[in-house]
Amino acid sequence: MHKSCNLRPLVGKIRYNWDLIAANLLFGANFSMLVALVRSGIDFRTLFIWQVVVGALFFVPTALLSPRTYRIAWRDLGRIAGVSVLVIYGWMYLLLWGSTYTNPIDSAIIATLGPSLTLLMDRLLHRGERFNRSRLIGLGATFLGAWLLIFDKGFQLTRGTAAWGNLLVLGAVVAIAANTVLIKPTLERLGTRVVMGWYYFIGLAIALPHFGHRLNIDELLRLPLLVQGELAYLLLFGTVWPMWLLYRGAEHLTATHTALYRYIQPLIAGTLAHLRHQAQFDRTNLTALVLIFVGILLTVIGYRRSVQAIRESLAPRRFRQRR
Repeated sequence: MHKSCNLRPLVGKIRYNWDLIAANLLFGANFSMLVALVRSGIDFRTLFIWQVVVGALFFVPTALLSPRTYRIAWRDLGRIAGVSVLVIYGWMYLLLWGSTYTNPIDSAIIATLGPSLTLLMDRLLHRGERFNRSRLIGLGATFLGAWLLIFDKGFQLTRGTAAWGNLLVLGAVVAIAANTVLIKPTLERLGTRVVMGWYYFIGLAIALPHFGHRLNIDELLRLPLLVQGELAYLLLFGTVWPMWLLYRGAEHLTATHTALYRYIQPLIAGTLAHLRHQAQFDRTNLTALVLIFVGILLTVIGYRRSVQAIRESLAPRRFRQRR
């Protein structure tokens, strides 16, 4: 009996690791689906409003069923309202807009900047602990990788070019990194179900007045069957399900887990893009991927060293208190 009780936390953590793995697998395929749908003639703003509507249909009812919804504090509600704009217009809208100009491989590689940007945002917004040498070098390597992708063809950010698309995707990653830092305390207090429900409720309220006229079911039914299947994947397995898994895993695991699993995305996106003739890995892609991977690895090592140093500094104090 004692052994089985001890195994419960371990089993729970394994489940949340699998949540992050599954979320990144689905998000990796998502980049290929986005590009395919945009190239088939569907406007990215139509995809955007359908993502918001379907997300609201799934998450708002589950939030209403949670008793925590009716005990939410005004402070948490205000924070959720502000962060909802980052999720809806910063992450979802910019990512779709950027995908109209770039390719799945570049988008997925830029998305792996998320963990480094999250640590940087935490430092800027919360004045966290000072960066050690490993973390500074890691951040420099990741930003150098992003620089190579965005300015591979020169320093001209002309609207409608691949560089412009990559910059929009980078903006989306910055928005979701800020969201991760700002919403973490509220997420731990209220849980994934309540936070996601309010995200999409507020998102629906701010998106419908501008994009509601694009909700045309007849237009979607006239699409080819393959395109309809890709659209269904985008709305269900590219939006609703991976967002739920990602937030549930992030709620119970550390930022280190989220950082390391993020590298599943470019592998899946690159494989699908190659098989579907959407893009190919080239020297710039691979160099940027290696730089960002090394950067994240150094950042994680630096983070673990900082945590260890803090624990060691607190250990003598605790010992004195016990005495």
